[in-house]
Amino acid sequence: MKEIITAQEAAKLIKNGSTIMVGGFLSCGAPDKIIDAMVKENLSGLTMICNDTSFPDKDKSKLIQNGAVKKVITTHIGTNPITGEKYQKGEIEIEFYPMGTLVEKIHAKGSGLGGVLTPTGIGTILENGKKIVEIKGKKYIFEEPLGADFAIVYGTEVDKYGNVKFEGATRNFNTSMATAADMVIIQAERFVDEIAPDEVVIPGIFIDYIVKGEDN
Repeated sequence: MKEIITAQEAAKLIKNGSTIMVGGFLSCGAPDKIIDAMVKENLSGLTMICNDTSFPDKDKSKLIQNGAVKKVITTHIGTNPITGEKYQKGEIEIEFYPMGTLVEKIHAKGSGLGGVLTPTGIGTILENGKKIVEIKGKKYIFEEPLGADFAIVYGTEVDKYGNVKFEGATRNFNTSMATAADMVIIQAERFVDEIAPDEVVIPGIFIDYIVKGEDN
C-alpha cells in the first residue's frame, strides 16, 4: 500500500530549485490542494513543466504569482496575463513547445526512449538550435526526453495501492507526467479501497505518495 500524506507534508518534500511537472489542463484536473500548500512553503527557483499557467489566482498561477517559479516549460500562457507580464519584465523565463511535442517529450522520458522526431515546427523558430534529421526526404526536429524531479498530479479516484481512475478530461497531462518524474505525488479527489483493474488508467507502480484531497 502507498503512503498517505497531507498536502502540507507533500509540499515539504519539494526543495528549492527543483524541476516539477504539474498536471491539469487549465484548472481541469489540477492538484490545487497540493499547490496551495506549496505556496505556503514559499518555495523558490522552481522550473515548472505544465500544459499552461491556468488563470490568475488559480492553481498553477499561484506558484508564479508568489515568485516560486523561475522558468516555465509550457505550451501557452494566453489565459494568464500575469505570466505574460512577468515574462515581459524579465522576472520569469518561458520555454514554449507545441502541445503534442511537449507531451511526446514527456512520453519519451516515461518510456525510456532517447527522444522523439517531429515535423512540427520545421521551417519556424522552433527548429533553431535543434538537431534536424531527414528521413526519406522529410525533415524532422529531434526532441530530447523531458523529465522532472517531482510530478504533482491529480486523480479522480485513487485506491490504497496507488492505482488511479479518471473522469472526463481530468486525465489530460496527469497520465503522462506520472511516468516521467523521480517522485510522483497524487491528489485524490476521492480515496477508495480498490479500483477495478479495467478502470485503472495509471498503475500504482508509478505513484509514490497520495494526498487525500477531501481531507485538506
